[in-house]
Amino acid sequence: MRRWVLLACVAWLFVGSRLACAQEASPTEPLEIKPLPPVIEPAMAQPPSIEVIPPGSAERVAAGSMTLAELESMALAANPALAQAAAKVEAARGAWVQAGLPPNPTGGYVSSEVGNEGHGGQQGGFFGQEIVTGGKLRLSRAVAAQEIRVAQQQFEAERLRVLSDVRIGFYEILVAQRRLEITQKLQQLSQRAVDTAKAFFEREEGNRVDLLQARVESGSARILAENARNDYLAAWRKLSAVLGNPEMAPVKLVGDLAGDTQEANYEATLARVIAISPELAAARASVDSARAAVARARVEWVPNVELQASAQHDNASHYDIANVQAGVPIPIWNRNQGGVRRAQAELAAAQSNADRVELGLQQRLAIVFQRYANARQQVETYRKQILPDAQSSLDLVSEGYRQGEFGYLILLTSQRTFFQTNLAYLESLRQLRESQAAVDNLLLTDSLRSGTAGP
Repeated sequence: MRRWVLLACVAWLFVGSRLACAQEASPTEPLEIKPLPPVIEPAMAQPPSIEVIPPGSAERVAAGSMTLAELESMALAANPALAQAAAKVEAARGAWVQAGLPPNPTGGYVSSEVGNEGHGGQQGGFFGQEIVTGGKLRLSRAVAAQEIRVAQQQFEAERLRVLSDVRIGFYEILVAQRRLEITQKLQQLSQRAVDTAKAFFEREEGNRVDLLQARVESGSARILAENARNDYLAAWRKLSAVLGNPEMAPVKLVGDLAGDTQEANYEATLARVIAISPELAAARASVDSARAAVARARVEWVPNVELQASAQHDNASHYDIANVQAGVPIPIWNRNQGGVRRAQAELAAAQSNADRVELGLQQRLAIVFQRYANARQQVETYRKQILPDAQSSLDLVSEGYRQGEFGYLILLTSQRTFFQTNLAYLESLRQLRESQAAVDNLLLTDSLRSGTAGP
């Protein structure tokens, strides 16, 4: 009977220590695992719609074509950088669970006075438990909770990078499609010009200079068309990598390329970027994590309690014996002074990093916004003045050539100017859409670049 009483005492000690550790591990307030931020809608106007001069019929969704929304869905589902960032969020959640778990108990076999007076001595078992004190487990979970916030913001930053890359690639391909159409048309016109000049020369109605100039123009147009084709294929290859499907064959993309855009204000855009940037939010969460780490380091020296109980049977006296032992380290020399100092320095570094990220956002926005403002001004000038003038000039020269008022070289020059103006307009549109995508998605791009998912 006494043996069962001793075993019950040991069990009571185990349950009591377990409850003490569980109470220590529980945070004073329940941890709120915040959901990922919602999709950040662009502040600028939706991409407008106009046809590059010369105007053509409006593009419509056809079989085998894709829209921007479809490409974004593909990228969000298959881009490996986004999957990497999501895995880091889950890893941070696992670290939070682990940070609050108390130490495992210890148990084993114990014997003493073996062979005393020819008997087996005292035989039994022991149980030990370390009780964590000072709120260490709760504070460790507070640090881990902030790391979850950091990982969540990094996930959101990566999501915006993916969306930026898809949008930039989408408009780059739209521009490449139009450039390819224009250069192919220019090549056809140039070849017809060569045939016409050759016919005139053979009938002695023209001169050799016109024929040579037509050949030069035709060769230049052929180079432009080949370059446009290569640019189109390269743009598709880049986009397919972002989509996580590098083997994807090119399809026709349908979307609005150009048109009236609402002019963005730099100050308002900067305020928006600072307010909702996940980069800055992650840096500030790192500050909170470092601050919690300081609090955790300051209690590291608080001694944990080591409890141990054992029950044995004395084979010589036939008595049951119980032993209870408690001990704590004496913090005389080591009070975690270096750990506190390190944690405080890391807090200062995290605060400086948050300031650096905020200033870096302002610097990057200044560069991107300059490109946006320049491109927008160029697009507006091309649309309202240069393109109509180029069209009118070509119409007048073409009519004058038919009436014999202008020579063939003037006609070729006017055609070349018209097409080059359209190509320059397309380049301005590309720059506008690229910079606008970066601004809309808080300056986050290059999702596949190594290290973008880090702090």
